[in-house]
Amino acid sequence: MKRGRFITFEGGEGTGKSTQVRLLGQHLTKAGADIVQTREPGGSPSAEEVRALLVTGAADRWSPLAETLLFYAARIEHWRQVIEPALARGAHVVCDRFADSTMAYQCYAGGLDKHLVQELHRLAMGKAEPDLTLILDLPIDEGLKRAASRRDDETRFERKGRAFHERLRNGFLDIARSAPKRCVVIDAAQSIEKVHEAVRATVSARLSL
Repeated sequence: MKRGRFITFEGGEGTGKSTQVRLLGQHLTKAGADIVQTREPGGSPSAEEVRALLVTGAADRWSPLAETLLFYAARIEHWRQVIEPALARGAHVVCDRFADSTMAYQCYAGGLDKHLVQELHRLAMGKAEPDLTLILDLPIDEGLKRAASRRDDETRFERKGRAFHERLRNGFLDIARSAPKRCVVIDAAQSIEKVHEAVRATVSARLSL
C-alpha cells in the first residue's frame, strides 16, 4: 500500500492554522482521500494530557528546556499512536504544528540551543518529518489581536511578550528559507478564503493532491 503524505501547518499565534487544517481536510476528504486531522501538542490521549501542562498557566511556568522535553514526550506518543499508523495505511495526515514549532518557539524565540533540539529530534523521532509544511505568516500585532479574541484558557504562549513573538515570526521565516523544498510561506493576512485557495494550490502543486 502506498504511504500517505504528512502535511503540517506552522506559524505564530493567531495565524489561522486550525481553520486552514480543517478546510484542507474537508477539501481532501471531498476529493476522496482518507484524511486524518490532528494537532500538537496533543493528538493522542496521552499527548493531550501533556498539552494541558504546556498551554495553560503562567507564561514562565516552564523553562525552554523543560518545554522542549514535554513537547517531545507528547510528540513521541502522537507519532506512535496516530500519525505513523495513519501514514502506513495510506491516509494523509494534516497536522496543526509539529517539530518546526519546537524549533521556532523554544530555540529562536526562547533561546535554547538549536543543535540540542536537532539531536533530541534525531534520538526521539529518527528521520520523521513532514512531506510539506505550510507556514502561515502574519504581522505580530494582528496575530496577537486575533489570538486574544479566542475564548479559551490556552493563552500561556500569547502572554510571553511582543519581543518573543517577533523572534518567533523571524524564526519561522528562517526555517522556511532553510528548507525550501519542504516549506512554503503563505500570507495569512488575506481572507480565510484566499488563504485556503493558496493552501489548495500549494498542496496540489507540491504533492499532486
